[in-house]
Amino acid sequence: MDLRQLAALTAVADHQSFSAAARALHTVQSNVSTHVARLERELGTPLVDRASGSLTDAGELVVARARRVQAELEALASDVASSLGEISGQLRLGVIGTTGRWLTPILLRALTEAHPKVRIVLVDATTTSLLPQLASGQLDLAVVNLPVNHPDIEAEPLFEEDHVVVAPLGHLLARRTRVRLDELAGVPMLLEPHGTGFRDDLEADAARAGVALVAQAEIDGMRLLASLAFQGFGAAILPASAVQRGSDDTWRAIPLDGCTPRAVGLAVHRRSRLSAAARATRDVLCEVILAEAPRRPGFRLVPASS
Repeated sequence: MDLRQLAALTAVADHQSFSAAARALHTVQSNVSTHVARLERELGTPLVDRASGSLTDAGELVVARARRVQAELEALASDVASSLGEISGQLRLGVIGTTGRWLTPILLRALTEAHPKVRIVLVDATTTSLLPQLASGQLDLAVVNLPVNHPDIEAEPLFEEDHVVVAPLGHLLARRTRVRLDELAGVPMLLEPHGTGFRDDLEADAARAGVALVAQAEIDGMRLLASLAFQGFGAAILPASAVQRGSDDTWRAIPLDGCTPRAVGLAVHRRSRLSAAARATRDVLCEVILAEAPRRPGFRLVPASS
């Protein structure tokens, strides 16, 4: 077993075919097929279903461990470079969309200035998508909604943010300066689906207020949900970070009272040691949050020890 075999199998898993894996690895398909076949002979079982291009159960197990091996090797190189006085290496950071929209430009500038040889790969996705990637080793860090309930992941809080209602001009809510959650009873709203952290927390607050929320539509993805509200498709309940600054000529953002603030935190794998590049990125990210959060309406810093 060698690293080329593991890399080939992981590429097949990521790209769902031998030909696409070969393109990603900048090689020919026969090389990928040979590496995977040798690994299968060594382990004594098929790892890829040739008809569909998907992994077998054994293949899934091998890829899960291969990702951890690859991450450790990248961390090793980063740590050695750091011990020689220069932090370098690749870092994979996942970010929820509403936070990423304002955070990533500032973070990238600060990271480039502090550690120019750290290469960052950004993944924009929902918390429900980011957590499995973090647990499997595909990500080093992830900025996600809290709380996180996963046995392999731990998280520290970064900030809290209030809820707002974004309503198009002409909507009955657009004339309000503040709205209470109990005043939304019977008002159709654009909402995330049940099972997402933001919606579940919102429903818990609504139940305590004796309110049954009515969904005009359910959209899985906060950034798309916000976009629909900004374009006038309906009123939406959003976190403060989803509100676009300086673009309120067709909609209004109204503070929503009666909701538990959304908590956002930084998640890591519980049993993996962060590379020097990941540790440096974590530190820069926390510095950016410390400087930026107090300047943003509806945001509050949360001490890590709380």
